[in-house]
Amino acid sequence: SERNQGEEETGWKLINGDVFRFPPFTNALSSCVGTGAHLMCVTFLLLTCAITNVFVPTKRGSILTAMIILYVCAAPIGGFIAARLYRQFGGEAWLANALMTAFIFPAPLAFVFMWVNSVALAHGSSAALPVFAVITICALYCLVALPLTVGGAIVGRQLSTDFRAPCRTTRVPREIPLDIPWYRLPPVQMFMAGFLPFSAIYIELHYIFASLWGHKIYTLFGILYLAFVMLVIVTAFITVSLVYFQLAREDYHWWWRSLLCGGSTGVFIYAYSFFYFFNRSSMDGVIQGSFYFGYMAIISYAFFLVLGFTGFQFTFAFVCHIYSVVKAD
Repeated sequence: SERNQGEEETGWKLINGDVFRFPPFTNALSSCVGTGAHLMCVTFLLLTCAITNVFVPTKRGSILTAMIILYVCAAPIGGFIAARLYRQFGGEAWLANALMTAFIFPAPLAFVFMWVNSVALAHGSSAALPVFAVITICALYCLVALPLTVGGAIVGRQLSTDFRAPCRTTRVPREIPLDIPWYRLPPVQMFMAGFLPFSAIYIELHYIFASLWGHKIYTLFGILYLAFVMLVIVTAFITVSLVYFQLAREDYHWWWRSLLCGGSTGVFIYAYSFFYFFNRSSMDGVIQGSFYFGYMAIISYAFFLVLGFTGFQFTFAFVCHIYSVVKAD
């Protein structure tokens, strides 16, 4: 019976005193999770509006307009979720956290946009956005989205309490075993976590790329909605199971790992964009190349944040659940 007991106590049950030890860079982690939640809501609302014909998705520019409006209106969600998580981590610098949440996605977007627009202006291309449109979008962001994010953060901070972990955290961190097989190393796990959800949406990606960068009109929004739901579900399951294997080998650094494993599909989408550019499209030249790779980097980054949020949220719920059951035993 001792042997059975020993087997039961191996793995994830042994690290119950360390599993809720807070990760480093809690500010960045909670900002990524908050922004992912924000973008997830925008994506779901956008697809819902496209299916229910709130706007005409085939009309040129209508999706982009709807996306900007939804992004601005959904801003409090990002602030709320980030501030709540940051408060649970015991973070004090809530304003820095709210500002980081507000800029973690728009700052790279603005950088890419300025680069692409400069290239277009330098080549005298008609693809460059007029000054008025740029000022309008900046005003929308600074006067509406930014205050809404900070407002959401204030509400999230007020409604949050200290994190009640199912298990007490010990004073001294445990040593993590170093002799692990290669297929359980973090890069290999991230590869698996990204490849499987990517293979689920691979077919759909081709049609989306053709409508984004070719001259085809995309009309299958119902199927796209289902593909997105499937992507989220597959990402959640895979991230949770990979984190479980990680905890079973007594490695308790799961906070960042769940976010990175969930989001690794974004890296695959960007890799696929290279394949599409060179093998499937007729694009070439500096202007088309910088437009394509610049905006694809932003789209992949958005996917990284959305799926990273998915992975983190489901893993968080899962870890809290299994350790509360252990405590009940």
